[in-house]
Amino acid sequence: MILTVVIGSLVLYPMLWRLASIDRATFRLPSRLTLPLVAAGIAWSAWSQRDLPWGAVLGAAVGYGVFALIGWIFVRLRGVEGLGLGDAKLLAAGGAWTGLTTLPWIVLLAALGALAATLASRVDRQARVAFGPWLAVAIGICWTVRLVPWNDVVAQF
Repeated sequence: MILTVVIGSLVLYPMLWRLASIDRATFRLPSRLTLPLVAAGIAWSAWSQRDLPWGAVLGAAVGYGVFALIGWIFVRLRGVEGLGLGDAKLLAAGGAWTGLTTLPWIVLLAALGALAATLASRVDRQARVAFGPWLAVAIGICWTVRLVPWNDVVAQF
């Protein structure tokens, strides 16, 4: 168990850092990095569970689908891109690594972080905000929290 967690963390954390750095600088999340991260999450899930990774596959599909739909609706209503498919692919990676039930927490943490940072920086309301870094941080937090054996922690108190 520990070996699988260490290997997963050694893959996930550096990739999240790299994607956050790229998106912050370019407002782009390249598919050549996001799609392999989705595949790695599904593979890690299969390896760690020694079973078909339906939770990871479903998490990836729903994560991508929800953000792609929101982005599509925004473009139709406003005529400009507000949420790119790179963000959808990164959320799919989050779903692949942490599962379907963690997706709302990833979105909530990312949205709160981006909102707080935007309000604190007092940027123009029309300024672009890279959402990928906030998704990456939220995925990293959810991955870390998911690894803690909470039943053991609570039992100690």
